[in-house]
Amino acid sequence: ALLCQPVIVPGQMSNSSFPTEFLLLAFADTRELQLLHFGLFLGIYLAALLGNGLILTAIACNHRLHTPMYFFLLNLALIDMGSISTTVPKAMVNSLWDRTTISYAGCATQVFMFVVFVTAEFYLLTIMAYDRYIAICKPLHYGTIMDSRTCVNMAVATWGSTFLYAVLHTANTFSLPLCQGNALDQFFCEIPQILKLSCTDVYLREAGLVVVSVCLAFGCFVFLVLSYVQIFRAVLRIPSEQGRHKAFSTCLPHLAVVSVFISNIVFAYLKPPFKSSSSLNLLLAVLYSVVPPAVNPLIYTALPTPRQWINTGS
Repeated sequence: ALLCQPVIVPGQMSNSSFPTEFLLLAFADTRELQLLHFGLFLGIYLAALLGNGLILTAIACNHRLHTPMYFFLLNLALIDMGSISTTVPKAMVNSLWDRTTISYAGCATQVFMFVVFVTAEFYLLTIMAYDRYIAICKPLHYGTIMDSRTCVNMAVATWGSTFLYAVLHTANTFSLPLCQGNALDQFFCEIPQILKLSCTDVYLREAGLVVVSVCLAFGCFVFLVLSYVQIFRAVLRIPSEQGRHKAFSTCLPHLAVVSVFISNIVFAYLKPPFKSSSSLNLLLAVLYSVVPPAVNPLIYTALPTPRQWINTGS
């Protein structure tokens, strides 16, 4: 599909520093391709809502699934539904009505919600790795360590910290004067693209939060790696082949989701600058913002029932 690079339209800036709206990157410049993208996104969006909605319904209605692993999976399904609902509906509306604009308030809301859901997903995947570590490496203490109060406290801490983090990031980003126009090189509002529009002398105001973000992300990544090193060491010590299979069956879906999430983020934000074209930015944005929420429910259908994994470590 041909990409239609937005241009700055005179009169859309309330003053030299803060625009009244932003121009998003369009998927195509022909009506047929715009409708094709609308239909494709609509199908992916409905599939994501259906898959995650079925997970939510199954966990909420089945008392046997009221366990820590499925409690965190329920939160992950909520995050996936919120994440894809933040970006895809606006993109579908723009493709259907042949528009590329988003209001300043709408852009700020989109940035805030996207940061909340992406950060919450990373934290939650880290907590789920800890849950699997306790279940595999310390099965006799699992019920004591991962009791209902601990699980709720972890979930509350995840949502509360990500909300505060998103408020700080969004407020700091949208307080920066924008001197490079109002055209974003992306199909939704994201912080890196907005920072490209800021004045060079105020760009460093965001540097502090970026450093904190990198440190937190690196800490979670190290924790994930160490958890799975310990998990695989414990699994390989299980004498029976059936026990090893049960243990792997509880870990591999989560590990697959983690791999998809982290690999897409790494490719999107750590790609070489000279390869940062509009088409590549668009493709990577779809991979890390649209694909995971639709694919995660399929991956987690491989999870065993509680009766199959509760005695994994024996």
